Formats: sequence, C-alpha cells, structure tokens
Amino acid sequence: MSWFRALKETTRSGLSVERKRLEPLVALRGALGLAIVIGLSLTLFGPAVAASSAFGAFQAAIATFQRSWRPRPELALASGVSLAVSTFLGYLTGAHLLLFLALLCLWTFLAGLSWAAGPTVGIIASSNVAIMLVTVTLPTSVATAAGHAAMMVVGGGVQAALVILLPVRRWGAHRDALADALAAEADYARRLRHDPVAPFDPEPLMAARAAAALTPRQARTRPAELHGARGVAERIRPVLASLADPSVGVPEEGRERDRVRELLAAAASVLDAAARAIRQGEPVKIPPQALAALRTPDTGAILSGPPHRAATRLVALLGDVVETAGSPVAPAPPDTETVTGAGAGAGAGAGTGTGTGTGTGTGTDAAAPTPTTTPAPHRTRPTLPALVPGVLRAMRAELRHESPVTRHAIRVTAVAATGYLIGHWLPLGHGYWAPMASVMVMRPDFSQTYSRAVARFGGTLVGVALATGVVQLTDPGPPLSGALAVLCAGMMYLLMRTGQVAAQACVAAYVVFLLGMGGQEWTQTVPDRVELTLLGGLLGMIAYALYPAWETPRLRTRLADWLIADGRYAAAVVGHYAHPAGRTCPDVREALLDARAARVAWQDAVARAKNEPVRHRGLSRSAADDAEHALAQLARVAMLMEAHLPDRGATPVPAAARLAEALRTATEQGAKAVRERRVPKWDAVEKAIDAWDGEGVPDRVVRRGAGLLLTTLEELSDALDTAPAPMLVDGTGPQAAPPDEGKQNGPRDPQGPAARA
Repeated sequence: MSWFRALKETTRSGLSVERKRLEPLVALRGALGLAIVIGLSLTLFGPAVAASSAFGAFQAAIATFQRSWRPRPELALASGVSLAVSTFLGYLTGAHLLLFLALLCLWTFLAGLSWAAGPTVGIIASSNVAIMLVTVTLPTSVATAAGHAAMMVVGGGVQAALVILLPVRRWGAHRDALADALAAEADYARRLRHDPVAPFDPEPLMAARAAAALTPRQARTRPAELHGARGVAERIRPVLASLADPSVGVPEEGRERDRVRELLAAAASVLDAAARAIRQGEPVKIPPQALAALRTPDTGAILSGPPHRAATRLVALLGDVVETAGSPVAPAPPDTETVTGAGAGAGAGAGTGTGTGTGTGTGTDAAAPTPTTTPAPHRTRPTLPALVPGVLRAMRAELRHESPVTRHAIRVTAVAATGYLIGHWLPLGHGYWAPMASVMVMRPDFSQTYSRAVARFGGTLVGVALATGVVQLTDPGPPLSGALAVLCAGMMYLLMRTGQVAAQACVAAYVVFLLGMGGQEWTQTVPDRVELTLLGGLLGMIAYALYPAWETPRLRTRLADWLIADGRYAAAVVGHYAHPAGRTCPDVREALLDARAARVAWQDAVARAKNEPVRHRGLSRSAADDAEHALAQLARVAMLMEAHLPDRGATPVPAAARLAEALRTATEQGAKAVRERRVPKWDAVEKAIDAWDGEGVPDRVVRRGAGLLLTTLEELSDALDTAPAPMLVDGTGPQAAPPDEGKQNGPRDPQGPAARA
C-alpha cells in the first residue's frame, strides 16, 4: 500500500463514528463520581485542588471502561494511586528542567514498555504520563502537591465505591463473553447445515476462557450459570464439526444428511436459548421444535458408526449446557418450553435430569457440575499486588530492539522529550500539551497511531470550538464550569466506544471547562491547545515513519509460528490413537490453546499489516490468504480427529505414533522453510502414511484424518509456491513440467494415499 493510500485509510478510520451499544447507566455512574469529587473539592479546598482531583476521578472512571476481566473497583483504585504517585514525583522535579525531563523520559519509557502486559495496563500507564504533564503545574508547594496527590487517590476511591454501591449489570462483561461463545457456536451449527466444512473463528471461545479466570473475591460471588458452560461449549464445537463433515461423517446428500441438518438446526436453537438465558440471567427457554428434533427416536436407525456416536454425544452435551446455564424455572410462553436439566433439556440418555431421553451416550465427558456449597473449579487470576511480578516479567521479556513494544517505548520517549522541550521554548503557554498529545495518540502499531493522531486533532478542533462558544455565551464561574466539565466527561464516557473523534471532542471541551474552573481564561488555553495538539500529533506520526515497527516483514515469522503450533496440536491428537487415554488429554488441550493463540497472533498481524505503507517481502496478500486457509483447515482436521479420540482400553494404532512424530518434525522443518522463503516439503508425512497402508487400519476416522492432514499441508505448500512457471524455449507460454518435476509438493496422484483417505 502506498503512503497516500495508507494516510487516506487511517484518516478515514480516525474520523469515523461507529454505531455501538451505549451504556448510559455506566456513563452516568462515572459522571456522578466525578461530580462528587469536584463538588467536595471545590467546596472544601478551592478550584486548584478541585481540578487535580477531577483528573484523578476522570481517569479512574476511564479505567473502569477498559476491556478487562479484573474487578472494576481494582482498576479505578490502581488508576488513582498510580496517577497520584506520578503527579507527586513530577512536581518534586518540576522546578528543574533537566531533572523533570529525566523523570519524564523514565516514566514514558516504562509506560511504553507496559504495553507488553496488555492494552489495559498500557492505556492506564500512558494516560498517567499525559495527565501528569498537566497536574504538575497546579500545586505551589510540596505540601500542596501531596494534598493534590491524595485527592487523586480519593477520586479513584470514589469511583471504586460507586462501582460497588451502584452496580450496573453485575457480571455483565463475563455474561456477554460466555453468551457470545455459545451464540458463535449456534451460528457455526447453522452454517454447517449448508457448508459442512464451514470455518469457525475461535476468538469468542478464547474471550470466554479469559473471562473465566477469576480472582478469589470474584470466585466467591460468581453466578451459578457461569460455572461450567464454557467447558461444555468447548467440547461441543468438535462434535458439531465431526457430525457435519462428509470425510468422517455422513454423505453429502441423502437421508442421513437430512437427519444431520435437523440435529444441527436443533443444536443452534438450544445454544441460542442458552446464550440468551446467560446474557440476561433468565431461565432457559427452548422452542419445542428443537426438543422434538433432539428426542426423535429414530436417530439410531438412520445414523451409524462415528456419526451416531457424534449425534449421541451432541445431545448429551446440549443437555449439559442447558443444565449448567439453567436458572430457577419460570412460566414459559405458549411457544416455548422451560427446561432445567440435562435429561429434560436435550433428551439424552445420560445425565441426571428428570426428563426421559432416547440417546445412548454415557455423558461422562461432559458432565455438568451439580449445585453444591463448594465453589466450582475455576482458572485463577492473580490479585492486583500479585500481578506486579507478572507485569515486570512481561516487560523484561520485551527488552529486545526488534520487539515492537520496545521500539514503541523508545519512540514515545523520544517524542515526549522533544515535544516538551519544543513546548517549553515556544512563546506559548501550556507547552505540555504537545507531549501530552503525543503520548495519548502513539501506539505500538502504525494504523492506530496515525488514526488516533487525526482523531485527536479533529476532535480537539470540534471540542474547543463548542466549549469556547459556551464560555463566551455564559461566562461561567467555577461552579458552572465544574458542572459543564462533568457534563462533557459524561458524554465522553457515553460515546468513547463509538470512535476516537467523538471521545476527543468531549475531552477537549472537558479540559477547557476544567481549567476555566481553575481561573484560566479560554483565550489562554484554546489557541495554545489547538496548535500544540497539532504539533504533538505530527511529532508522533513523524516518529513512527522514521523509527517504525512494521508488521508486514514479520508475517512469514507469524505464519511459521502458527504452522508449528498446528503441527504440535495435530501430532498430539494423532499420538493418542497410538496410546489411547480417553478423551481427557491435557496435552491435547494445551496444544489446542497454543494453536489458537498462534492463529490470533497471525490474524492480528495481518490486520495491522493491511494498512501499512510497506511492500510485502516474499508473501503476497493472496498467498497469505491461501496459507491462512490451509492452516485453518489443518487445525480443523485435527479437531475432527480429536472429536473421535479412542477410549481407554481401545485397540492401539501403532502407525499413528510414527505419523505423530513425522507431523511434529515435518512442521518444524516446514516452519524453518517458511521463514527462509522456501516452499516446505512433507516427504516424512507422506512416507509415514504410505507405510501405514500396508499394516491395516482398524479405525477409519484416524486414517481418513491422516490423509486430510497431508492434503492440507500440501495446500499450504501450493499457497507458498509463488514462483512463475518455466517458459517455453521461444518464450510464448508456460512449459509443462515433467511428472517428477514442477511445483514442489504439487497435487498428488488421485489414486495415492491422500485420495484413498
């Protein structure tokens, strides 16, 4: 992409306003906390203290809006305390330019490096540096500075107390994450009815897993319906895929396929009903048509073998979803039926519900937790003090020059110092606005940095224009200025998810009114703010162009990492056919999570590289898309095989052990070839499969899966083999390659092992 087009796209992104679900009650709560802090500070201490304490409450409320599964009061308190420490240290050094500049560089570098611990920590740390630049100018003595810092802590405490005293949709984010995962699987089931090999994005399942990690306090108060549904949902996805896929399931057309479509439609209805119940905290209400489809007694007469096993297990798992997500029974509308039990919910022969079922599954792999006084097992999230060592380890791990986070830290530190010096030397007041704008707009990737710079300048123009008009018309005193600042902050809380330009307009107006409350005229703040905001944004954009961290050149490395992760996942699954251990396999689970993480890292990298003004280096956009499709199919085939893992005591398949080792070795070597811009070869996998055919295969699922794994690996090689075909001697067209030459690892003989699978 050219620079002109990249700037055009980032400008459009920065100035766009999206339609998002607003949260007016949460915004009102944040504004109320800000109003309480400003009112008390203004009454007891005066405008200067009110301005600094307002910044603390303002930032603490913003922290509670971040996408984090940690308790909101903790985020508010952490924001208030860290801002207070930054402000006090900044004031102690503020009278000495070089000393303050050294502190600013240290604080900014640490804030930039804190992005290694996640966006929530990075945003809070960056905001602390930006607000520190403003608040250090307000106190007049060390004692006053300590008082201002204390009031910032009070501001964070007030916001934390309001979150506890005025809960708005308690556990709402966790409910949404789990409901989104179930709804995504419902959509997946519907798509499988028409496309048996439809793709599935595991991101909702990953978000639900992140939400399931709890602090000790959260674990004591978690609603019962959030206890075990995610684990059941994880087991449903491979069962859905194996039921629909013609390779290991039923033919593409016929009576069996019709029955599978009925089951998939019923599964989608049940999953949607469970998602709605969890999202709203209501009883599960399932349409009777879905119940009738699941209770049909002729499933065993229509389906047989692996499809019948998958159908039986699906029914049992759906029952467990309903039982886990169920809440006290409520009267059902005429067209629905309220269900609260595994047997009643899905008609499974397994489970402990009160309904009668027709299935034959045992349900041992998906048993739902029964209500007890002992909290259900959960993933542990460290408390806030215990989080500090983990953050430090993450920051230390990124201390490499080639790391995008480290490059961001160096870049933002240089820009903040340069902007502060320029603002200090310019004949303008409030020179700190230039570095403040730079710190707030700069991010570790190109697209966000440029789009935020445009949004901040555009929003600042709109905000200061509106605030200036209001000031000229009303000439507000401190109380009215404080009220107008609270109103602007509330609007920012309400609109902050709709786009940066709307939020920045509210922030600009908020700062004008807040400083006006402190006695500064708009003529002292507005012109300087506009000019220095433009300067800060330009410095940030120039810095990224001069010292970039482009994602495009690293795409091959991301692809290689994903290939290794998928290969290990497939090898772990195949290996358990040689050593049957039942369906509870921790090594398979860990490999699956690693594969998902590698896939998300690849997708994030592609999204960041999409708008970069950098030419691809050996990996075109079309080749990247084809390679992504091939690796997604590799993981899907491994998932199909995982759905049919043999039980303990089943007949081992010795050849599977050799294939697992071949997969592990070949994918590691293939990843090395991808990094070195070579086309990977899969001779070891092919030889392992060819040797297998002479030994006999007791399980057709694993043999078919082995052939499909090789096919997807060959598709990956085809996607990466972008070399032009050889030309004829006279240069008029491509030359047909001999059977043993041409494209490396090209299409296999249709009668070979992959085709026979």
